Parts: sequence; structure tokens; C-alpha cells
Amino acid sequence: MGKFTIVAGARPNFMKIAPIIHALQKQQKEGAILTFRLIHTGQHYDKKMSGDFFDQLNIPEPDSNLGGGGGTQAEQTAAIMVAFEKELLENRPDLVLVVGDVTSTLACSITAKKLQIDVAHVEGGIRSGDLTMPEEINRMVTDSITDHFFTTSEIANANLRNSGITEDKIHFVGNTMIDTLLAQMPHFKKPEGAVFENLNFGNYFVMTMHRPANVDQEHKLKAMIDAILEGADGLPIIFPVHPRTAKNLKEIGIQASNLFMTEPLSYLEFNYLVKNAKGVITDSGGITEEASVMNVPCITLRDNTEREETILLGTNELVGTDPKKLKPYLKKVMDGNWKSYQGIPLWDGKTAERIVKILIEKYPD
Repeated sequence: MGKFTIVAGARPNFMKIAPIIHALQKQQKEGAILTFRLIHTGQHYDKKMSGDFFDQLNIPEPDSNLGGGGGTQAEQTAAIMVAFEKELLENRPDLVLVVGDVTSTLACSITAKKLQIDVAHVEGGIRSGDLTMPEEINRMVTDSITDHFFTTSEIANANLRNSGITEDKIHFVGNTMIDTLLAQMPHFKKPEGAVFENLNFGNYFVMTMHRPANVDQEHKLKAMIDAILEGADGLPIIFPVHPRTAKNLKEIGIQASNLFMTEPLSYLEFNYLVKNAKGVITDSGGITEEASVMNVPCITLRDNTEREETILLGTNELVGTDPKKLKPYLKKVMDGNWKSYQGIPLWDGKTAERIVKILIEKYPD
């Protein structure tokens, strides 16, 4: 009987593991003898991820919450490792499955391997080449001790091969975030509130910013938002504000009649806005994937990306963090001259099925 422990730590992790849980549950109903435990490390906690969040994604409440949130990177990593070790000693699985590139991914993969438990990494092999990002260190360390890599692209496969990983460990399966996106698209819902009532389809921008390079220097943040306001030419800009960004925006005191700063939105509400937007302006990685598949123009305010396939085959363009470079890209969106989604291999909504098939083959009893 295959026994699996699935780890999620931050909100995007749950979007990535939801389809895997559904695929495991389907196999159980069809008679496969397997069990799994869902562990929430507690790395991120917000009210939108309790109760209705699990209902929206149709996944069970976690079997355990490790309560590893807060503190510095080192404190958080240590807290998660201590609690996860206890969990594994009490409920030893055949394999621990980690996703993405957050602190929990790193902490739980190290803990599992030190207990001689196999590790599978969903989204293995992704690289930005930027060691100033904590996520890049998390990816590199996790991949250095992983037993099975579930990859999203041929670019990730090549990264793994180049680091000496053998073919038998690399499983090109696609992107579970897209499984969730395609499954949930019929359930997208318009956010409530006056701000959203007057939006016209295809006639507004959605913006997200949270990376230190963009939000930690007040003058730079102001210059970036000023450039966005100028390029948007009066069209509404919906800006769900990350707490980190909110603090800095308050210091700047920036205001404009077409800039609408809102509370963070639920998954179904946020993607409703993205799907119907004229374009997206972001410094997030995951949003570039979702915008590409929904064929929405995506401007990324970063100097590098770990999701190169969204540029080669998707609707994403890497603009950088210099506000002066933004204008021509916004003009292309405004003029309707943006590139279209070309289709990324295996981003077809069936990734989780492929992952679970491999897990059952590798751990039959």
C-alpha cells in the first residue's frame, strides 16, 4: 500500500496540490490501495485560506497544521523542520511530495531525506539564475536531494540534465496550477463591491506587486506606479495589495482616480478579473502561467524569470524593473498588438493524473 505525505505551505501551493489530491481520491474510489496525509506547514495563513478556500478548491482540511509561520527565514525553516520531523516519525510515509519553491518546500524535503524517506518535487528543475531570490535557493537545495522530479517544461528537464540528474528521475508531466485553473474556470466569480461593478470587459488592467526589488524603495515604487498610470491612459487599474506593498504605498501617499487598491482577493475572484482584463502587470511567477493560458497580455516587472516557457510560447514579456522601459510595452497592449498564446506542451489539465499514475507505479505496496 503506497503511503504519501503531501506538503503545502503557502497559498499557491494549495492550487498546485488540489488536483493531485483529486487524482489520488479518484484512484482510491477505483480500488487503488493507497493512503495520503495532507500537511499544512502554516507558513502562510490568511483568512481567505481558511474555510471557504478549501471549499472552493474542493480539498479536505489538512490532517495537520504545523504552525510554522512567522519569524525570520531561518526561524521559519527551523520551526517547520522540527514540527515536520515529529509528523513523519508518527506517520511515516513511503514518499513526501513537496511543491513549488517556498520555505516549506526546502524545510520538508531536508527533513524527509534525513529520515531516509523519498522526496518528489512538483515543479522540479525550474531556475531563474538569481541567487538574490530566496525561492531560487529553495529550488536548488530541494532539487539536489530529490528522488523524483515532476516537471512543467522541457526547459526544466534540460536544467536537471545539466546538473547531472538521470533520466529515470525526470518525469515531464505538465503544470498542476493549470489543472486547477482549467477545472475552476467555470466557477470564476466577479468580486463584490462598487469598484468592480463598473468595469468593462477587456477595458481595465490588473496589477500585482510584492517583490522587494519593486516595492521596498519608495521612490522606485512611486516611479513604477506613475509609469503604469501614464501608460494605462485612464483605464482602470485594479491593484489587490499585498500587506508588504500596502505599508510602502501608504508612505508614498500615491493616488489616482483610475487606480483602485483593494484587499487581497480569493482565487476565483482574482482569476475572474485576470480572464477579463485588457492586460496584467505583475512581478509574480504563477500569474504569468495563468495569464498565458487565458491568452491575456502579461507584463512582468522582473529582470529574470524561472518560467521562460511563458515568454517563448505564452503571453508574457519580461520588462525589467526600470520604470522607463515600461511605456512601449503598455502601448502594445493598448493598441492590441500583443502576441497570442501558442500552447505550452502538457499544460492540458491532466498533469495530476500523470503524477499519480507514476506514484502508483513507483510505490505499489
